[in-house]
Amino acid sequence: MGCSLARALGWRVVSSSTAFPGQSPLAETAPLSLCAREPHVPADRLVAEMVPPPRFDSVRFDTYVPDPNQPSQSEAVTVLEGFAAGLGGAHATGSGRRKWFGSKKPAAPAGPRGVYLDGGYGVGKTHLLASLWHATPAEPSLKAFGTFVELTNLVGALGFQQTVRTLSGHRLLCIDEFELDDPGDTVLVSSLLSRLVESGVALAATSNTLPGKLGEGRFAAADFLREIQGLSAHFRPLRIDGEDYRHRGLPEAPPPYSDEQVARAAYATPGASLDDFPGLLDHLAKVHPSRYGALTDELGAVCLTGVTPVPDQSTALRLVVLADRLYDREVPVLASGLPFDKLFSDEMLNGGYRKKYFRAISRLTALARDAKGLVAQ
Repeated sequence: MGCSLARALGWRVVSSSTAFPGQSPLAETAPLSLCAREPHVPADRLVAEMVPPPRFDSVRFDTYVPDPNQPSQSEAVTVLEGFAAGLGGAHATGSGRRKWFGSKKPAAPAGPRGVYLDGGYGVGKTHLLASLWHATPAEPSLKAFGTFVELTNLVGALGFQQTVRTLSGHRLLCIDEFELDDPGDTVLVSSLLSRLVESGVALAATSNTLPGKLGEGRFAAADFLREIQGLSAHFRPLRIDGEDYRHRGLPEAPPPYSDEQVARAAYATPGASLDDFPGLLDHLAKVHPSRYGALTDELGAVCLTGVTPVPDQSTALRLVVLADRLYDREVPVLASGLPFDKLFSDEMLNGGYRKKYFRAISRLTALARDAKGLVAQ
């Protein structure tokens, strides 16, 4: 299915002096199309971009607002501030960095070398993880921050041994949205984190799932129990309770708009993309998820028409990654068709990947609110 919505709707190229009633002048050129983008991301960019995303550039522990009804949130801030302060001494001396005091490797630390933020959707786990990254007294080049998907993509781009060498000199590795989607990830990540911990790298992760329950409902956990238990041993779990702050005290997400409203907004918004939803889903299957960030670079908004239920689980998981990258970059999403809480079937929302799907709904709903101002009233 094609993605050229402008042609499908019979739109003509117009000048910025042409405007619809009640709307600002249209952009000089037709909207962009995500389906026309085929980004290629070099491996060195993957490493350089392992920092908190733009949405979390300015977050700090003191900008986190704990819910007074959820004491675990204040406790988490206290624990993480102490964790960051404890990373100000000796740094890792793995093979990825020059060793200043001889070649002897440091002894593996006793007890967990990491902290694992476990909690529901929208309680501020990523805010706290990014705050930990900012608070850790080390140069940015000695700290890495990325989602679990980005970490596994880095291994795919660099190879396992080069990834170990690249990250083993770091003081801290932050992994957002830690989850296991297949048995191969279990073995890969268990081996990688074990090697990094041996090199003295501290770990921090966020997830909606306790470490001992990773992979539950997706594959036979008993077959990989040793690896899962090994992963759990690296972390001290820290529970964070609370309701989704993205919906706390905010109005309901706006209902979907008409195709014409979405197209008008796309033509009137600089840097907006305009695609039909089924065509975009087809295109995502042709782009590696490690490139979804580059796919959304420098977008002013994402405009989608004809949102329909996601047809299968593979497509749904790709959409989850795209939603994460759009949310990281604070790109508003304007859509027609079904509302975002109807994207995934009841079977999906009750299956092994349900937490990923609920996160995607939460984030897309927040981005839909951000897009309300793009539509002429």
